[in-house]
Amino acid sequence: MPAQNEEKPSPAGTAARAFGGSAVALVVAGTVALLTRQPWLFPSLGPAVVLHVEQPGKPESSPRNTLIGHLVALLAGYAMLVLTGLADHQSALQEGVSVPRVIAAVGSLAVTAAVLVLLSAAHPPAGATTLIVSLGLLRTPTQLVTAFAAVLLVTVVDLLFNRATGRRMPLWREAPEEG
Repeated sequence: MPAQNEEKPSPAGTAARAFGGSAVALVVAGTVALLTRQPWLFPSLGPAVVLHVEQPGKPESSPRNTLIGHLVALLAGYAMLVLTGLADHQSALQEGVSVPRVIAAVGSLAVTAAVLVLLSAAHPPAGATTLIVSLGLLRTPTQLVTAFAAVLLVTVVDLLFNRATGRRMPLWREAPEEG
């Protein structure tokens, strides 16, 4: 909540900040992707970045929840690929959906959701990350490490952007509520 003497930002200012923060984060990740020829851009980075730039003070946007959320999602998705025998298969886009693929998708999302609740680390974009993995869109250990590095990179970029533009984003975790 803004302090009494602070003005509420205008919708245009908020939109400009969201535009700029989103663009900066993805330009940085995209540049690394071009230089390394690795998947530093993948769909669930979008919602994570939007949370960071639109709602930087929310628990779901904190670096802690972002990093834990995507790490759990990557591990759960890969574990389900291994458990269902799909680790060496092409993605569901190429092979189609099968019973083992449905089991992998359901299992990865359920495990991710449960673990994040237990860790008090809500981060909704992690649900997309675990499906990206369990559907085989990112499936090799190298791709998974790269995906986590991309999450770390955009989180740091968003943190720096928010701080530079006067928005509070915690260094690790949101401050506990007073009272």
